[in-house]
Amino acid sequence: MTRKRWTPAAAAVLVAGVCGVVARSGAEHPAAAAQPAADTEKVEKGELSALVSGAGTLTYRARSDGSPYAVVNQAGGVYTQLPEAGDKVGCGGVLYRVDNRPVVLLCGTIPAYRALHVGVTGPGVRQLNRNLHQLGYDTDAHVRIDPAGSAFTSKTEQALRVLQRKKGVGVTGKLATGDAVFLPEAIRIAKVTGQLGGSARPGAPVLSATSDKLHVRVDLDASQQGEVHKGDRVQITLPGNTPVTGRVKGFGRVAQAEQGSQAADATVPTFIDLDDPAKADGLDQAPVEVDITTKGVDNALSVPVTALVGKSGGGFAVEVVRPGGRRELVAVKLGLFDTGGGRVQVDGALRAGDSVAVPSI
Repeated sequence: MTRKRWTPAAAAVLVAGVCGVVARSGAEHPAAAAQPAADTEKVEKGELSALVSGAGTLTYRARSDGSPYAVVNQAGGVYTQLPEAGDKVGCGGVLYRVDNRPVVLLCGTIPAYRALHVGVTGPGVRQLNRNLHQLGYDTDAHVRIDPAGSAFTSKTEQALRVLQRKKGVGVTGKLATGDAVFLPEAIRIAKVTGQLGGSARPGAPVLSATSDKLHVRVDLDASQQGEVHKGDRVQITLPGNTPVTGRVKGFGRVAQAEQGSQAADATVPTFIDLDDPAKADGLDQAPVEVDITTKGVDNALSVPVTALVGKSGGGFAVEVVRPGGRRELVAVKLGLFDTGGGRVQVDGALRAGDSVAVPSI
């Protein structure tokens, strides 16, 4: 991944190549008729930002390592209805059918591993109660379920009966392992491995899925992970040069390196949520450019990076063009490099509005 980033060392190389190295600091150059007029830029005061930039891929979110959710069937019979790749299924929706009986998608992190009924307790019951409450089935049953409750009560039974009646599942007030699939969120079907009309065997994979929300994946150099943080603002350029915004959502847990490459070449998957995913509807596996804002200074004096000149004894200076064409070298200390704007924060005997010399274009 290529990143746009200035460092003092890089600035020194640039200055040495473009402007040379000066021997004095603070010296004045008297105006002379033979001295050409300088190209100048203004010293500015305002916001600066540091960026990590590179190429990413717009796609649908999955697990933190990029792998999809695996859906394992627990119902016995014949597949009589299966979704297609690209279909979206929300929490409480019918995922597929076995012997024409719906298998419902419910949201939770614990797979269905035992039948749930009155008297059973545990985290699996808690996620069922949460679904019944959030989907409004307890209200339809004229009861009030505690979404944090871990006990399967008579209220759970009544709300579950409403769900079963509306979805066409056998109205038993119990949840068999084959009645529902629990996944962490609403999904988009990635691949279907079950066969319509084929045997539905408990324990056999039937499909794989991702989140139903678009996101951007960027593989950052492992050395960059310390610079980028969860919540950092991101500017994303979609195909067609359409700009959208987002924020860093999180990172993969394991650095990845291509086979045969050095450990220093390892990358860390970084995931970015879009502020308005609807602006990217219709795109999948699309290449995008990202600029992650990693730092910021609200009220800083800055000059163009190209205005910097290296001092022979070390450090940097800028050449200030005073009224009447008088020039003066002013020593500066460097702060934040604004990689997107090509400017650098400076501290020295400068004021906003001063003119500094820059190389002629």
